[in-house]
Amino acid sequence: MSDDSGIDPLVPVEEEARQGARWVSRARGLAIDISPLRTSPAYRRVWIGDSISIIGSSMSMVAIPVQVYDITGSSFFVGLLGLVTLVPLIAFGLMGGAIADAVERRKLLITTQLLMTGASVLLVVQALAGNRNIWLLYALTALMSAVVAVDMPTRRAIAPLLLPPDQLAPAAALGQVVFNLGMVVGPLLAGVIIGIGGVELVYAVDALSFVASIVAAIALPQLPIAGGGTKAGAASVLEGFRFLRGRPAVLMTFVVDIIAMVFGMPRALFPELARERFGGGDRATGLLYAAPAVGAFVGALLGGWIGRINRQGLAVVVAIVGWGAAVVGFGLSSWLWIGCIFLAAAGFADMVSAVYRTAILQVATPPALLGRLNGVFIVVVAGGPRLGDLEAGAVDHLFGATVSVVSGGVACIVGVAIAAALGRRFLHYDARDPHA
Repeated sequence: MSDDSGIDPLVPVEEEARQGARWVSRARGLAIDISPLRTSPAYRRVWIGDSISIIGSSMSMVAIPVQVYDITGSSFFVGLLGLVTLVPLIAFGLMGGAIADAVERRKLLITTQLLMTGASVLLVVQALAGNRNIWLLYALTALMSAVVAVDMPTRRAIAPLLLPPDQLAPAAALGQVVFNLGMVVGPLLAGVIIGIGGVELVYAVDALSFVASIVAAIALPQLPIAGGGTKAGAASVLEGFRFLRGRPAVLMTFVVDIIAMVFGMPRALFPELARERFGGGDRATGLLYAAPAVGAFVGALLGGWIGRINRQGLAVVVAIVGWGAAVVGFGLSSWLWIGCIFLAAAGFADMVSAVYRTAILQVATPPALLGRLNGVFIVVVAGGPRLGDLEAGAVDHLFGATVSVVSGGVACIVGVAIAAALGRRFLHYDARDPHA
């Protein structure tokens, strides 16, 4: 129907409806791709179990330093926790990957979850007993770190056995949602629960949180040992490193991450910057530590586009350059809220890099070597930030915090650019033809 002017009054309405539909379609395209959860019930159960247990574990990550400080009254002994956890994580990370390739992964996952539950129960017992022996607490922490070093490569090697290759990038994004949600929610809950029932209540909640992971692991199908299995040992670990020499794309995922974490990780300077520059004390420190996880979490929720990118090597390089640029922006910030925005942007860039590096590793690595290569991944992810803490602290001591942060961000960008120039094949890595 038209009015006397000859203009159909329904046309503007129809056009608005079409525009609205386009905006809805774009919004759906941004939303995280949950197809892996629909495709594989087994993967869905594991993901839900991880969601619960990671929150519990991140709560204990707060409770343990609190108990150490209560016992010693010294930040030095709290700082030693980093060394206590790093050494077994590196030592058992490589061997844990070899073990994951040598035995049936479902049984190994059940075993590691039971061991971590037992370690959490021991933490409850020592706290209830009023333990004042710092070395006992260190020993339990080292035990948990060693078990985690076996559990993580095993868990990461399972996803490619449950999902098709085109869903591994969306699955990695879902993993980032779980991890970063835990890193935000867990510490907040820990602070509340410690105030209510002490560290022993936090340890108890952590122990209970493993029940979901154990149930999910028991419900997994049998996961046959790929290639018949390789006896775990030094020769098995070396076989994984020999594989890297012939797979430059996989090797580059480790190289660029080490560059980003060693030169562009300003975490060690957060307490100083919070007090000296931003004037916010402990509250500002907490915000600085939380900001990258918030950026990564929000980015993962809006990561529906991630699975549609095929030039994943190029995407990793762009993301790490973005990380370095955001770190430079943070180093030049004079206001807390601006600094937090830059850190959130850095967290988003790190999430993108982590998703694609994970997808490249899982797709380009044969199933028989997935455990060992994921063990190397764990060592790089664990060791890089701690070396970054050392680098940032040393440069800060010599030249000040601003120079440390800004120079680290610049070095990250330059280092990744050099690595990309030397390994140009990585820039052309295409998920549609990962073995080209």
